[in-house]
Amino acid sequence: MENNEYRGFRDLIVYQKSYKLAIEITDLTKTFPKEEKYVLVDQMRRASRSIPANIAEDWARRRYPKSFVSKLIDAHGEEMEMEVWLDMSLDFKYITKDTHNTFINVYLEISKMLQSMETNPSKFCY
Repeated sequence: MENNEYRGFRDLIVYQKSYKLAIEITDLTKTFPKEEKYVLVDQMRRASRSIPANIAEDWARRRYPKSFVSKLIDAHGEEMEMEVWLDMSLDFKYITKDTHNTFINVYLEISKMLQSMETNPSKFCY
């Protein structure tokens, strides 16, 4: 798809994947211990939701490539933060290794997509 074929941020696969993951993280963290509600659960929910939110906010900045890339970097930072929270969830035995791997693999896909957008903003900017 060329940049003029995108109707909006919802057309971006990276947005779709990150949005879906945010919903899945919310469901996953419902099984965490109550003492984690205001610590790990809160951090995971905020970071996972921040990725698609940053992508959506970034869409409005497309006419300014440097600003566009800056906001993508914010989304990428949240993605990397999610990897840490998933590692901790595994180490605390709140999730299984299979669950960890499943989520990490999708976050790594998102990371690659964000990296590609960061290095090739002209495909999206006008």
